Amino acid sequence: MKQLTKAEEEVMQLLWELNEGNVAAIIEQMPKPKPAYNTISTIVRILENKNFVSHRKEGKGYIYYPIIKKEEYSNQSLNKLVNNYFNGSFKNMVSFFVKKNDLDIEDIETLLKDMDNDK
Repeated sequence: MKQLTKAEEEVMQLLWELNEGNVAAIIEQMPKPKPAYNTISTIVRILENKNFVSHRKEGKGYIYYPIIKKEEYSNQSLNKLVNNYFNGSFKNMVSFFVKKNDLDIEDIETLLKDMDNDK
């Protein structure tokens, strides 16, 4: 799976939230100042070329929708982060974030309980 630029990822986040939409609907969800229509249209076409998005014709325009699930992309991105910065070790990554975010024992216990509940 290809990696996305920041702008591409921002558009994908909006498409994941919308489930589907035309370029105008995507722009409507964006904060001000709104980007140009052509800018978002170009990004969506790039996402199609990267096989993240597809479309269907509706009237004179197109409705775009994600073909990659958010969870799938998140897992791939997290694995890349772990491999590139933490020598492939989730333990090293968690240790890094615990130290950098000054988590206390209660926070760690809550995280562990949440993880157990998700199993």
